[in-house]
Amino acid sequence: MMHMRLSGIILATAVLAATATFAQVRQEQPTSALKGHNTNAPVDVTSERIEVQERADRAVFTGNVHATQGDMTLETPRLTVAYSTAPGGNNGTNVQINRLDAAGGVVVHDPSETAKGDFGVYDLDRKLITLIGNVQLTRDNNQVNGARLVIDLNSGRAVIDGGPAGVNSSGGRVTGHFTVPQQNSQPKSK
Repeated sequence: MMHMRLSGIILATAVLAATATFAQVRQEQPTSALKGHNTNAPVDVTSERIEVQERADRAVFTGNVHATQGDMTLETPRLTVAYSTAPGGNNGTNVQINRLDAAGGVVVHDPSETAKGDFGVYDLDRKLITLIGNVQLTRDNNQVNGARLVIDLNSGRAVIDGGPAGVNSSGGRVTGHFTVPQQNSQPKSK
């Protein structure tokens, strides 16, 4: 009888430990809604002005810039598109976008998440989006603020860092506001 009770306790302890370990691993791996974003989808850009700097392999879009790729949208006053050219394509060259640099206030959003910052870099080769300066990441009614945000589009991992003390209003720290699921507060009847 004592052997059966001890085995049950050991089994229950093992199950609880496994559950706690799983919950801890899951908690340590926050994912962005942009995980699995199709970085091979075409990039469409609209703006009030474009300047092509062919010798530098870049194009500068200014004025109410709106860039989309799949479900993701980037809005900014100024966007520099760095590209490379290779032989091929319809007109003898194949243009490949490598990087988007946004300045003057940047908003990146998809259907469920919005990220804002002063400057942004979308490295298409490395599949990373980095926002710098007064960063704000919002999903539903939850918000996290900091100095720098890096979103890895492969893994979906989003990391926000605080900046040096005195650089931003958070004093070098990351801040957050999170909603709590509301429970029914009606008294139970006996």
